[in-house]
Amino acid sequence: MGSNTLMSLGVRALNANYVALQTVGHNISNVNTVGYSRQEVQFETAEGQSTGQGFIGRGVNVATVLRAHTEMLTREAATTQAQAASDSARSTRLRQLEQAFPTGQNGLGYAANKVFGSFVDVANAPQDSSARQAVLANLGDLVTRFRSSSDQIEGLQSNVATDLREGVVSANALAQRVADLNRQIKTVGSLGQQPNDLLDQRDQAINDLSKLIQTTTVTADDGSVSVYVAGGQKLVDSAEVNTLVAGQDSVDPRQVAISLQTSKSVRSLSDSTIGAGSLAGMLKFQAVDLVDARNQIGQLASAIAGSLNAQQALGLDARTVPGVGGPLLDVGAGRVLPSTNNANVNGVPVASLLSGSGQRIPSVSFTVTNPQALQASDYQLLADASLPAGSYQLTRVSDCVKTTVSDGSVVDGFRINVASPAPSAGDFFVLQPVGSAAAGLQRVLDDPRGIAAASPVVGVAGSANSGTATIASLQATASGLNSKLTTTITFTGVNGAYQWTSVDSTVATSPTSGTGTWTAGQPIVLNNWSMDLHGVPDKGDTFSVAPTKFAARNNGNANAFVALAGAPLVGRNLLPDGSVSGGTSVTDAYANLLANVGVRVQSAKVSADLSGTLAAQAKTAQTGDSGVNLDEEAAKLIQYQQSYQAAAKMLQVAQTIFDQLLQTAGH
Repeated sequence: MGSNTLMSLGVRALNANYVALQTVGHNISNVNTVGYSRQEVQFETAEGQSTGQGFIGRGVNVATVLRAHTEMLTREAATTQAQAASDSARSTRLRQLEQAFPTGQNGLGYAANKVFGSFVDVANAPQDSSARQAVLANLGDLVTRFRSSSDQIEGLQSNVATDLREGVVSANALAQRVADLNRQIKTVGSLGQQPNDLLDQRDQAINDLSKLIQTTTVTADDGSVSVYVAGGQKLVDSAEVNTLVAGQDSVDPRQVAISLQTSKSVRSLSDSTIGAGSLAGMLKFQAVDLVDARNQIGQLASAIAGSLNAQQALGLDARTVPGVGGPLLDVGAGRVLPSTNNANVNGVPVASLLSGSGQRIPSVSFTVTNPQALQASDYQLLADASLPAGSYQLTRVSDCVKTTVSDGSVVDGFRINVASPAPSAGDFFVLQPVGSAAAGLQRVLDDPRGIAAASPVVGVAGSANSGTATIASLQATASGLNSKLTTTITFTGVNGAYQWTSVDSTVATSPTSGTGTWTAGQPIVLNNWSMDLHGVPDKGDTFSVAPTKFAARNNGNANAFVALAGAPLVGRNLLPDGSVSGGTSVTDAYANLLANVGVRVQSAKVSADLSGTLAAQAKTAQTGDSGVNLDEEAAKLIQYQQSYQAAAKMLQVAQTIFDQLLQTAGH
């Protein structure tokens, strides 16, 4: 009896320490396994045996093998890694976007100034064909640079769309992995012990999923975990999985939209609802950063092209029969994007209203009226049921300024056009006046003689003038001037008062006339031209403005082209009376664009560095709590080895006692 009890104690100790050695070996083997949690044997004293002398111990049992795991640290690590992944994804792509806008002599601002500067040579020698050819060459270089920047932006859009689709595929695979592990854990867990390795694998799958899309989890009584995304949308429910879908955006087909498909519905997810994870970072980059960059470069292209074309239309070209200058540049047409959820008056979805070209048929369009007043923004037009019939809510996306508009309203340099059938209540449109401008920019003039360097009118000061006034500049203010109209201005007093008389050689009636007052620093504006004077005129001084006779040798409009270099051409404000104010020069506008992108890059980098540091700290805390320390495991290895050897010695002693008992019984 005694030797059997001792042997039983030895066997229990031997088995327990063998399990402990196995566990230590398992820890050492998985020291480099991602997501592995340190395991530890939990011993318990075997129930004692009651005797007349009291309870005698019966040794040790292995109660269970536990993994070192703290739920709070695991969740904190997943949450911080989700934010770090979001910030890193956006920061990486913003750095790529920055490359689309080169600086210095490779920049768009430099190329635009080369165009304006090339008109200096034309102004100095209007008849020099090489000077005119240089203008066309510089225009071609400007177009190439704009198209290159636009192509890089569209390339980034294509790349981020691919990455989003691949991310959704990975997220779905991880969600399915969590569901499969849930199924195994429920089955094994019914045996009464925790499947440590399966739990580690599930935690790692959830952690990897959180890097793609922020998650929250709820653990059920059976050990399974439900995974939620986008503020409460269920992605995994025990062994059941809903599916993330990457499809076309309901408004802009270039963009990828993510939705969650369940057996009952499909719910759209945005970067704000997803919260964090690389998918959220890419969605924000796509919806905000790329759109803003596309609009800023489009605004610049529209303003340059519009200003050059407008000035060109005010001059005369150098062809055999001089005519009003035709356009120099053309830009990509703006777009109106109706939501596929819209319906026409009969309730038919817009998605089914397709023309022969496959494009949706919008009932809303717009016409650019002033390229200089265009803003770097998309606009959202909503048919709001709370507004009077025929009125719509227009929101400028860049700053969320809301305006009530109707058919014919002019806002920020474009006019709203509403066709039949009119939008139904709730219909939604996105207007993109400048989003495609740079992508479609092209030079449309190839003949250098077509450059309208000449002013349609010339000014001459009277030979008998006694004052100091001279003609500083004379420019047309509208195209299509009367080519037979001669105007004479005669100053009648020292206070700037003057009389003017206009004679049309093609009309047999009496001349038209009028009076005015000249103020220093202010131009005299008559008959669609504007004349600036330097100095002070005396009473009796005269100035005449007549049609240009030799257009090929005139440089009046070329000088006006040169003046555009420093003029506020971009983003001017359109006032209620139709005039414009404010705006920036092309150079300043491009500098602002570079600064805007640069600030975003630096801000995103700071955010990525900070969130990355927090994620690393959270991971370090989790690893310190549940990771394998080889020094500790080596110490335990020695400890359990010695315990195992002691247990073996106990069996040896028991065997010796048993043999002695047999020998005694034999005698």
